[in-house]
Amino acid sequence: MADDFPDFVRTRYGDLLRTAYLLTGSLPAAEDLVQSALMRGMRRWSTIDDPMAYLRRAMVNQRTNIWRRLGSREVVTAAAPAGASVPDHGDRVVNRVALLSALGTLPVRMRAVLVLRYWEDLSETETARVLGCSAGTVKSQASRGLVRLRGVFDGPTSPPVEPSVNGPSLVGDNG
Repeated sequence: MADDFPDFVRTRYGDLLRTAYLLTGSLPAAEDLVQSALMRGMRRWSTIDDPMAYLRRAMVNQRTNIWRRLGSREVVTAAAPAGASVPDHGDRVVNRVALLSALGTLPVRMRAVLVLRYWEDLSETETARVLGCSAGTVKSQASRGLVRLRGVFDGPTSPPVEPSVNGPSLVGDNG
């Protein structure tokens, strides 16, 4: 079973990184989060029944702990740091930045529910299992979170949202 770990990492790293990016809003932080979760998973690999669920839960728990420690000191913004070069990819980038910014304003549990339900495409039951809560909590948090996100995109100056069958690709998308 230990031989399966490198194969698992090779095939699922991109999925884990995408989830971590949505949880953190930063590629370097996402890479650190995935690395930390994989280190935890590697130590217990032979006892894990569902590796993706275990690693998602590890990432959510670790990110939640970081949010608690940092409090309100970390802010995801649409503005790039001074001196940074940001390529122009048009409306998709504007939508992505607005969405990530809006995700950053949500409470920890609500953000985790939306990421797991709509980007990871987990069922309500699977999301509840990963987060250790009831399916009813997942439903209510998802509903409230979507209302808040719609408020960002339904405003008079907001960009139109173009739904995608597979959801937005936030990591490694060049156009």
